[in-house]
Amino acid sequence: MLAEPGDPTLVEGAMVMGAPRVHPLVDEGLGNTTWLVELGDGRALVVDPPRDLRAVRSLAERQGLAVAFAADTHLHADFLSGAVQLGATDGATILASAAGNRGFDHCRLGDGDDVDLGGLTLRALATPGHTDEHLSFLLLDGTAPVGVFTGGSLIVGSAARTDLLGDDRTLELTRAQYASLHRLAELPDATLVWPTHGAGSFCSAPPGAARWSTIGAQKAGNPLLAAPSMNDFVDQLLAALGSYPAYFRWLAEANRRGPAVLTGDPGLPALTVEQVRRLMDDGAVVVDVRPMADVAVGHIPGSLSIALRAQFATWLGWLVAPDTAVVIVRNPDQDPADIVWPALTVGVDRLAGELAGGMKAWIARGGEVTTTPLVRPHEVTGRVLDIRQNSEYAAGHLPTAVHVELGDLHESADATPSGPTVVMCGHGERAMTAATLLERAGRRDLSVLAGGPDDWAAATGNTLAGDA
Repeated sequence: MLAEPGDPTLVEGAMVMGAPRVHPLVDEGLGNTTWLVELGDGRALVVDPPRDLRAVRSLAERQGLAVAFAADTHLHADFLSGAVQLGATDGATILASAAGNRGFDHCRLGDGDDVDLGGLTLRALATPGHTDEHLSFLLLDGTAPVGVFTGGSLIVGSAARTDLLGDDRTLELTRAQYASLHRLAELPDATLVWPTHGAGSFCSAPPGAARWSTIGAQKAGNPLLAAPSMNDFVDQLLAALGSYPAYFRWLAEANRRGPAVLTGDPGLPALTVEQVRRLMDDGAVVVDVRPMADVAVGHIPGSLSIALRAQFATWLGWLVAPDTAVVIVRNPDQDPADIVWPALTVGVDRLAGELAGGMKAWIARGGEVTTTPLVRPHEVTGRVLDIRQNSEYAAGHLPTAVHVELGDLHESADATPSGPTVVMCGHGERAMTAATLLERAGRRDLSVLAGGPDDWAAATGNTLAGDA
């Protein structure tokens, strides 16, 4: 089934029929998979759980399971781990690398250490590369390998990025990733591969890649495993790396310390118009999560549009500093839980509340409103600003478009076209985010393309430019 926007997507069914049963819980927005293993005695192991545990708890409840073990393959940079929460509220034993020097109680594992799961065994395999302390977890039934939770080491069709610890460590970690992938490739071909990072992850999974595989399939089809030498592997992996969200730079350390344990269900306190104004005067940012069409008609001056959809958490964490207070504007049909939990999962904890009554209340109290017009593909004229990722732009763009990635706009506003400009992305949501970000910097001459480059090409009959 598909969850509501902002929720992880729960993929029904077990990956391994019979015992053990392994369930994937896919967060389509972050591009990650959490794995829940039924241990056969009413208990469960969860691998790489996020701070947003709604999907984990829902599945465990439906299956009549208690989470007994929570394993983290590495110090995640793209989401806060839910392992500490499961340890505090469910009594789960936390399994993680001893080399991670985590600041909370956990079972400290090194290479080759086994954990008795009660009929099954989980074996730690040191697989550095994505991070220094990265472990893969081999699931054994007796002595027979069933599958391996590879986290950010071997992923379907690739390997996770190796540049998160800085330029001075990237080459070293990429060479370590080479050795780790080849160590995993020595497992039997039938061994299932259960990575955490997948398609849509900024930790670098190929677009459209499957969420799981086998060792044999990866040996046959993963181009990194086919690289003829370590140097070729390094060149190939590093050439595929694009930009990544700003919050990646501090979230791993937050996971090392351990996220704060949450009590109860966090909510969004109701704020009056006057309270919102005072918060804005004190430096708070208003995040408008309504659909872009609603934002276009009118939004609070200085607010930042980040539409509530699967990618909401990524852009919230990328564009809002962690020490900034956040005020939410939403529509009545948008569930506050789908805003709060993704925010907490990427470390945006300073949620001051929401504007009670939304934009209607703001307008009723005489609040000013900014409009940002939408234009249709055939109406695009003049200057165009394309804010998609580099790989998207290279795949096809308007010939006259100026390109600045959305994540770089705060540092590269001077590189954007002057005068009336149409901002565009793939569909319009990110373009509206960019437009409101530039409006915060003083721009008042922007419109947003409702659509993307393919829509423009179809509407005008013109040809897109792109890399050969």
